[in-house]
Amino acid sequence: MDRERAMALVKRHVSKKNLIKHMLATEAAMSALAVRLGEPPEKWALAGLLHDLDYDTTEHDFPRHGHVSHELLSEHDVEADVLDAIRAHPSHEGFPPTTPMDKALHAVDGLTGLIVAAALMHPDKKLASLDTKFVMRRFGEKRFAAGANREQISTCEEIGIPLEEFVEITLDAMKSISGDLGL
Repeated sequence: MDRERAMALVKRHVSKKNLIKHMLATEAAMSALAVRLGEPPEKWALAGLLHDLDYDTTEHDFPRHGHVSHELLSEHDVEADVLDAIRAHPSHEGFPPTTPMDKALHAVDGLTGLIVAAALMHPDKKLASLDTKFVMRRFGEKRFAAGANREQISTCEEIGIPLEEFVEITLDAMKSISGDLGL
């Protein structure tokens, strides 16, 4: 599936603007992580872009999150490993992240939200105001962006990327699309 078709699906199935921004941030981060790991960036980006496609319908039924997207996207031209990463990203019982793509998506999912929260605490509310050191300090504050699961984010080390580098890659990727994110 190409990006244009993927975006059409996002626009059809996702109603919340902030969720679309999160999906765009995850797409950018996954592409950058793929480059870092020598993996295909377009494929990893697609997993990031589509990972929350079912969130509008599964928001109040979390055990189905990821599975509904997997089913929906199975009817489209989406490669099996991308489908599996999307299904595995919430890390439901029986479907843990196992491949590097699965694990990267699982780890980066919460980090994008923490980075957005860090940007919003600045007077200018811009990603450009952030550096890795600032985000790492916020990461260490357990009450800051409490919904961002630090343990989940830290699983980045399972793919051979130290936490601080993972934050830097994700932050830089998000900065590269700051206009799309409104940050």
